[in-house]
Amino acid sequence: MSFRHCDRPNRAAGLTPAASVPVWGSFVRIFHWSLVIGFAVAFLSAQEFDRLHEWAGYVVAALVVGRLLWGFIGTRHARFSDFVRGPSETLRYLGDIVSGRERRYLGHNPAGAWMILAMLAGMLSLGATGYLLSTGGPLGSEFFEELHEVIANAMLVLVVLHIAGVAISSFQTGENLAIAMITGWKRSE
Repeated sequence: MSFRHCDRPNRAAGLTPAASVPVWGSFVRIFHWSLVIGFAVAFLSAQEFDRLHEWAGYVVAALVVGRLLWGFIGTRHARFSDFVRGPSETLRYLGDIVSGRERRYLGHNPAGAWMILAMLAGMLSLGATGYLLSTGGPLGSEFFEELHEVIANAMLVLVVLHIAGVAISSFQTGENLAIAMITGWKRSE
């Protein structure tokens, strides 16, 4: 199943069909921005609005499960097999970033791939601990409340690192990755 029919190049950013290619389909882009909103709502409502916090958590968990499935059956650049690299290639890529000679990837780069996996795992952990917190769980609600809070704060750190990575990669490649995650299109070269 392809969602390409809805994707158009961003002419305002100087991208034309000849100079750009579709990379991230509608599913990935809608997932990404929905996850941003869902996590923000859940994080900001945590202390004051329990029902909103819980429902935002359920939405985030459902989004993550959908993305995990899409990572195996989705479009080319959405599949984990397209962008997840081994530790040695990822470390080499990180070294290349420091030296300013990193390779450009049409889809996610190796560092971005590991960040995606870490964030998906973190979001699933948040959902699981939130659910166990609401049910009392086998270790009691106090344990899961502490664990849930630690994971939420760790997720906030990952979000900041993700944004920093996107900014660094955008600067070094001369390509606005945030815009690409809105339009779905990137430079073809």
